[in-house]
Amino acid sequence: MHFNKNRNHIEDHNSYKGLSINKGEDQTPSLNPDAAKKFLSKKRKDLTLKEYVDGILSGNITILSRAVTLIESSLPSHREMAQKIIMECLPYSGKSVRLGITGVPGAGKSTFIEALGSHLINQGSKLAVLAIDPSSEKTKGSILGDKTRMERLSSMEGAYIRPSPSAGSLGGVARKTRETIILCEAAGYDNIFIETVGVGQSETAVHSMVDFFLLILIAGAGDELQGIKRGIMEMADGIAINKADGENIKKAELAKSQYSNALHLFPPSPSSWAPKVETCSSLSSSGVADVWKMVMEYVTLTRKNNYFEQNRREQSQYWMYESINEALKENFYQNSEIKERLKELEKLVVNGKISSFEAAGTLLEKYFKIK
Repeated sequence: MHFNKNRNHIEDHNSYKGLSINKGEDQTPSLNPDAAKKFLSKKRKDLTLKEYVDGILSGNITILSRAVTLIESSLPSHREMAQKIIMECLPYSGKSVRLGITGVPGAGKSTFIEALGSHLINQGSKLAVLAIDPSSEKTKGSILGDKTRMERLSSMEGAYIRPSPSAGSLGGVARKTRETIILCEAAGYDNIFIETVGVGQSETAVHSMVDFFLLILIAGAGDELQGIKRGIMEMADGIAINKADGENIKKAELAKSQYSNALHLFPPSPSSWAPKVETCSSLSSSGVADVWKMVMEYVTLTRKNNYFEQNRREQSQYWMYESINEALKENFYQNSEIKERLKELEKLVVNGKISSFEAAGTLLEKYFKIK
């Protein structure tokens, strides 16, 4: 059967007896073609260093977000501009309370952050919520869902929610979060929340960039926490037993007593602060103000005994070395000669031809010769 190429439908052929197809109307484009062309050809204007800094200092969220994107970028030109912006903003930073928040999945971190964040904004504060997602290296995902889960908070004036980069090593993501804190403080955010997803190495990274480290728990989860409880609890400056509502109130009070006793078993903190436990319900916002009161008591005490500033100085020193380590690691793996040799040695190690240490030594020796 042969069909005329000029016909609109093969069904128009006379072999399809008694069947006719109307041509129909051409579909109207959903967007004005001229307007679309103009929009697509319009390239976003690159900002100068002064425009970035002035925008951040004036609290312009759009410019702040663009500056954070530069921090997260791997392009050398973007990184160079980001560092210049950070240097200019540094004198205007440091005036916030940095709160680290962690907890097992299901503890209600996002709901808690929204409840506490709303409470602070209603008191006239400005809040930035940043996140560290160490799982992104494997899943290539991010916690963009937090923006949808914190609908009420994200729509409030004075709130800025920024998910972590969608991929990258923990060290790289943590460094970028640390740099983002500086820009947020310069933009006038007097409270910075750093949320960590899940429980693992990211707690150490968060602990090293915040003033107060808060652990969110739920009543009845003691048995499941045995594997991670000690290390995380030793870092915690305070614990909030969340979901203390309805039938859970008695369980939450019992958990508060148990965790309070457990905290007394740990060595005294160099801050002279004795960690406390509070109960709260993020859904009803009851007890949330008490958690913040605990944080402010800590801040008052540590500012008075000079630990607050001493801790921040030590953190800055720590991140200087972390940045060096991260840069060297990145430079090593991005080197083309190392990349090529790495694949060869990897096969030899997997096949048991040479030891892991010999392979590492060979690669490092080659790298230092290149340098």
